[in-house]
Amino acid sequence: SRRVIRNPVHERDVVTEKCPIVAIVDYGIGNLRSAQKAYERAGADARITRDSHLIESADGVVLPGVGAMARCMESLDTFDMRGPTLDAIASGRPFMGICVGMQMLHRGSDEHGGVEGLSFFDAVVRELPDTVKKPQMQWNIVRTVDRPSAEMNGSRARLLSGVDGHWFYFVHSFAPEEHVDVLGTCDYGGPVAAVVGRGNVCGTQFHPEKSGTSGIALLSNFVDMCRVDVSVVSG
Repeated sequence: SRRVIRNPVHERDVVTEKCPIVAIVDYGIGNLRSAQKAYERAGADARITRDSHLIESADGVVLPGVGAMARCMESLDTFDMRGPTLDAIASGRPFMGICVGMQMLHRGSDEHGGVEGLSFFDAVVRELPDTVKKPQMQWNIVRTVDRPSAEMNGSRARLLSGVDGHWFYFVHSFAPEEHVDVLGTCDYGGPVAAVVGRGNVCGTQFHPEKSGTSGIALLSNFVDMCRVDVSVVSG
């Protein structure tokens, strides 16, 4: 929504910046309400939806996910959300996957004998090593990865601005293998992919909506990526 403020000096209306609309894809799985509340706290007009028209017109789109990737992919098709999701990814608008939603953006997963993903990132999701307790269910520090591609695509600087080295909450037994679009990692028996991003598409293995002020700060960065400046002076 937009606010209209009367300027008593110039006697004209100033329309302030619009809250960006963030569509949270509802395919029957995910912490939908908690994600919605977190994005609202971060400054978005967040809407849980299966409406393809709303997903198409939103300023940004979020794909949540919990549990098993195979079930999430099956449910995405059950609710006919694969097409709108792929269209949103291809649109160039900011797109964010959370936890299993981030895993779904990859080529596939070894989970349950193998499952195909949405193939935006050309890498496979693997089970965490046997040397660590599974799932990783704890707070962990996320640190940015230094690589030219991360600097070039700009995702790292925008999404992780102000939160490098902060604590975030993880619950997972699988994570993407190392690949060129990993922007941040945590240490859990070695480096584990925690943040991925290229162009308009990003994702987190952790749950920002469960990560307190650091999570809201990261989501605020994403909302800023979605923000459309509609500051207009009408007279």
